[in-house]
Amino acid sequence: MLKVFADRGGTFTDLVAVTNNSTIIDRLARDTQRFLTVPLGDRQWLIVYKLLSENPEQYQDAVIQGIRDIIGISKNEIVATEAIEVVKMGTTVATNALLERQGDRVVLVITKGFKDALRIGYQNRPDIFARHIVLPTMLYEQVIEVDERYDAQGNELTAVNIGQVKHDLETVYDTGIRSCAIVLMHSYRYPEHELQVAKIARQIGFAQISISHQVSPLMKLISRGDTTVVDAYLTPILRRYVNQVASQLPGVKLMFMKSDGGLVTASQFQGKDSILSGPAGGIIGAVETSKRAGFNSVITFDMGGTSTDVAHFKGEYERQLESEIAGVRMRVPVLNIHTIAAGGGSILFFDGSSYRVGPESAGANPGPACYRRGEKLTVTDANVMLGKIHPEYFPQVFGSDGNLPLDKQVVIEQFTKLAEEINAVTGNYNTPEQIAAGFIAIAVENMANAIKKISLQRGYDVTKYALCCFGGAGAQVACLVADTLGMKQIFLHPYAGVLSAYGMGLADVRAIRETGVEKPLNYQLISELEASIECLESQTMAELNKDLNNGKREIVKKVNLKYEGTNSTLTINFTLDVETMREEFEVEHKSRYGFIQSQKLLIVESISVEAIEKMDTPNEPLITRTRTLAQLPIAVETVQMFAGDRWYSTPVYLREDLQPEDVIQGASIIVEKISTIVVEPNWQARLTQQNHLILESCSPDP
Repeated sequence: MLKVFADRGGTFTDLVAVTNNSTIIDRLARDTQRFLTVPLGDRQWLIVYKLLSENPEQYQDAVIQGIRDIIGISKNEIVATEAIEVVKMGTTVATNALLERQGDRVVLVITKGFKDALRIGYQNRPDIFARHIVLPTMLYEQVIEVDERYDAQGNELTAVNIGQVKHDLETVYDTGIRSCAIVLMHSYRYPEHELQVAKIARQIGFAQISISHQVSPLMKLISRGDTTVVDAYLTPILRRYVNQVASQLPGVKLMFMKSDGGLVTASQFQGKDSILSGPAGGIIGAVETSKRAGFNSVITFDMGGTSTDVAHFKGEYERQLESEIAGVRMRVPVLNIHTIAAGGGSILFFDGSSYRVGPESAGANPGPACYRRGEKLTVTDANVMLGKIHPEYFPQVFGSDGNLPLDKQVVIEQFTKLAEEINAVTGNYNTPEQIAAGFIAIAVENMANAIKKISLQRGYDVTKYALCCFGGAGAQVACLVADTLGMKQIFLHPYAGVLSAYGMGLADVRAIRETGVEKPLNYQLISELEASIECLESQTMAELNKDLNNGKREIVKKVNLKYEGTNSTLTINFTLDVETMREEFEVEHKSRYGFIQSQKLLIVESISVEAIEKMDTPNEPLITRTRTLAQLPIAVETVQMFAGDRWYSTPVYLREDLQPEDVIQGASIIVEKISTIVVEPNWQARLTQQNHLILESCSPDP
């Protein structure tokens, strides 16, 4: 049987598979250029495979093609799905649709008098000094106002005008709109009117009906409405993609990663839960592997081809309820991930006075200049120029036939030309490698600033954390990023290059439900909270797929607290002791904001319950040392690498040649099948018995 974990990124699609099929392993083991096979013990093998996310000449969908390549069939053959046990994947389909505004046409159905409420929003001004205000584009195309109203106490002031609603919806339906977002006042507590409108929309034939009290059952019309519109906008395109994948894998158990870090069956996957599907898999992979290595305080650093994602972990996953992604407000639980447009494919350019890195990306097609299609230099090209990436150690998947190595010569030519242009404008003579290093320094500073936002700016001392580095490009700059932040340890898992995909295999099935409270925290409220939590617990347990039940279930109960008169909520554990909750809140508030207000009332804004179904995850076998401690690893060759404004004679090691307790000091390159690890001159690398690579700074403390 075959288990497949996949992450479709902006540039590369990564696949990790586990199988006991020796026929597959025997064939893939002979194709060492494309596949990495690792024995797990107990007749199990792990397969790692990378391919371009977009390669229209070769295939339509990268995940399906990856599965075909692993099984060993052509793109026209039918996948023998009886041999596949499960496919778990993250996808950027909904994210890209949101970024490119390519979702489905949506009609917003809202209470009369609030037609422009979502457009007005909270009147935030991202650029407070801008003289020309550019309003964000709305995801909905038309608006229907419903003459109805409940008051805040649940008294029906105006019944739904059924005839008018039906007429208005039929008129919109005739224009070709098939997706409907229903958002009525106070419906998070009193949903009857929304259900009436939804019934009418269903009878008319709307294919997608998103109802606010089901999508986001919390108070605040704007946040609830925004989230519901996003769900209506994205779910249809997501559903088409899911159905397309499912049609290629009939009968296979198909699961997707949600933005909150939990898996869900394909039939339950919704647009509102899919925005951070891929990055969430990376956070799960980073955290779970870091814990196995003994690191409980980590900064996760995922540098891919298009962007870099960073997150903070100290004992438990951090989620945020309110977020803004691609200019759209949402209120659903998502992992607290900070993303910047800086990746291996970020385009480098000189604007006449300064170097610029991104935010534009070359993506997978055409890709960096060295990919043999692109014409613009990128971060990856800069690392090729600096001798930190060598074509012979990079996957040979380029060219029209997908079998050529990176083109180093075109990189040298383009950087030489760029150096001449920059020197002519500035009058300063810089070599091509110095210019490439300058671009890398800017990219590193951008990524270090992203880490500061989720650590230092929230009261965490980042120097006491390990940097868990992964993604195809992360290990090329990890030492430089850590130096900028004063971090002393870097953790690199053997599957760091595909950790987002591997994280799909380490994730659990999760279901989260929340409800609004908005009442002062006191002992009289505890019994009411207990009753609400019990109800939410029943809902989450019902959502978990009964077919997956293996008896390993866990319930996590949280409350969102804030000071009376404020909007800044903090999430803490729910207990029956009010004082314990207040103490935990104040500790977090002091750490986050630097002060507490003991005299103020605490308000319970909302409560949430998370049900977790523990899944079986791949094992990681120990490796043994066969050389004596006196025998050092042997470099396969020595190359020239530019670092610290000079060239170094740098040994190149294959990671499979390293053994536990091996230590490599100084400038070096460690090559894996799926990534290249650059060890800067002031760092050393050490391999553990778990095959974990630990990089340690040799610089003295400041």
